[in-house]
Amino acid sequence: MSTSNSQGINTLLDAEREAAKIVQKAKQYRVQRLKDARSEAAKEIEELKAQKNTEYQDFVAQHSGQSDQSLSVVDQETEQKIEEIRRDAAEKKGDAVEKMMKAITNVETKRHENYRV
Repeated sequence: MSTSNSQGINTLLDAEREAAKIVQKAKQYRVQRLKDARSEAAKEIEELKAQKNTEYQDFVAQHSGQSDQSLSVVDQETEQKIEEIRRDAAEKKGDAVEKMMKAITNVETKRHENYRV
């Protein structure tokens, strides 16, 4: 009976060792799968970053040209308006001075509306 018990214990120990090996392999497999998933995710993230960066650069390139053109058009229009205002001011300067002199030199005396006699 002792050999039978001993043989049963040895069988159980062998089964336990085999189970430990299977568990260890499963843990290693899981760890390897996690590492692979992380590296694959990092690769996908880098690809997405590169794609979005390219899209951004294209967007900037397309719209910066338009803003430069718009800016030059606005600057040109502004200069035209300023020149027009200066020309009008130069033309009407004499009239303005004449009206100011007339208002200063022609004084009309009249009683204030609140004055009581």
